Amino acid sequence: MATTSPTTIQPVRPAARTRPDNRQKAPRRIPWLSLVAVAYAITQLLLVVGRFGPGWDETVYISQLDPHRPAAFFSAPRSRGISLLVAPVTAVTDSTTGLRIALTLLSALGLYAAFRVWQPLLGRCTSALAALLFSTLWVAVLYGPQAMPNLWVALTAVAALGWFLRAAGPDAPHRAYVLLAGSIAAATLFRFSDGIWLTLALPAACLLVRARHRPRLLLAVLGGLVLGSAQWAAEAYSRFGGIGTRLHLSSTTEGGMHLHWNGSTARNALDGPLLCRPCTIQPGPTTHALWWFALPTLALIACAVAVRVRRPATALPVAGAAALSAPYLLLIDYFAPRFLLPAYALLALPVAALTVRAIGAVRPGTPRLLTGAALTALLAAQLSTQYQDLHRNIASARATAARYATTAEGLRHLGVHAPCLITGEHAPPIGFYTGCASANVSGNNRNTTPAAIRRAAAREPTAVLTRKHHAPFYARGWTAHPLRDSALIAYLPPHQ
Repeated sequence: MATTSPTTIQPVRPAARTRPDNRQKAPRRIPWLSLVAVAYAITQLLLVVGRFGPGWDETVYISQLDPHRPAAFFSAPRSRGISLLVAPVTAVTDSTTGLRIALTLLSALGLYAAFRVWQPLLGRCTSALAALLFSTLWVAVLYGPQAMPNLWVALTAVAALGWFLRAAGPDAPHRAYVLLAGSIAAATLFRFSDGIWLTLALPAACLLVRARHRPRLLLAVLGGLVLGSAQWAAEAYSRFGGIGTRLHLSSTTEGGMHLHWNGSTARNALDGPLLCRPCTIQPGPTTHALWWFALPTLALIACAVAVRVRRPATALPVAGAAALSAPYLLLIDYFAPRFLLPAYALLALPVAALTVRAIGAVRPGTPRLLTGAALTALLAAQLSTQYQDLHRNIASARATAARYATTAEGLRHLGVHAPCLITGEHAPPIGFYTGCASANVSGNNRNTTPAAIRRAAAREPTAVLTRKHHAPFYARGWTAHPLRDSALIAYLPPHQ
């Protein structure tokens, strides 16, 4: 990658295309990245789609613009991007399988589009290898067809850093600045806090580019951040009383964000459960955790090599990954494997570059073939452990969704049909499965009062869900109905 100085970020200029001799056909290039994207979609369709229903967070995101169900309470830390993404699908169908298939196709297309940005920077094979390393992780496969924001933050972050480097290069097209701003806006729309952390990694990088590019780059970065956070900020004032209040509520909902080391919690839950809160589990098998430690180690080695050979552009993904990991490793007290999806996607880029460089450094012939065979064997072993982790976590997600569906079926047998209201334990997901509105008088999803629930019970079917064998104070005198195959008890008004 040619640069004017060791500290100047400047991507490689693609080699000029030469017109092939009319007497000789140009060799056909294998579309490696397209093949990786197709394989990613097929893997999701075969292993994930149709295996389980929506989880708790999914029901909240899907219900916001779903004409078939009432919207669940949307808490302060959430962002609307994923709800907007699935809205066209939920507008025409309430089928979970239909939504899963649509998201599978979209995620495969997003994978291709994000890593395609890096082809002029790293080369066709390297960008395809990076996409392969990322898309074969169990957490990337599991969340591809789910209505969750983390995968989409990962893909938009990959695109954003790629467009940043391309916009910083010589003769950068105007569309590079537009697409840079659009990628940052999309990442921020999917998850406001991640958009902020992603943006923090870029101003320092602007100092390493040519001076004449800095104003436009900064304008694109800040413009994208402002555009992507506009809806979040407007909602902060309309629903929460201002940006400061919403940030405070977000921190409270997350358990009180403060500076501390959360790495041990992350280590224990890297391979599951899907949400570790509170996290009291023991770490899984060491062999399953090797990749998670090898990935950042290899990325740092790739970063050092890139700086040494005066190609610092490949170090930018490492800085982006560190920024996007910071809140989950330093500020919260719980962990979910999906939190680090953006970091995995970005670190896959320098690791792929290091791998291709290592293979290229080996002498052609038998040594190179042996090196390729060894790397293929390592990848096969990695895929084996990823499949085991995927299978285990799919079973966990299926069991959780089955409990929601069983409880919803029990409520319907009790006469709780839409329009209706569910409150108490697991009210948002069970309300989604039942087709009812959900509300709570306490906790992170508090959005109503006891008096409002009593008023609702007078005009529509209402159920209070609890694990205890006595009703909450606002439902005293209501009738207890233990639900078959569920740990919950439903309290219904006597007239109901």
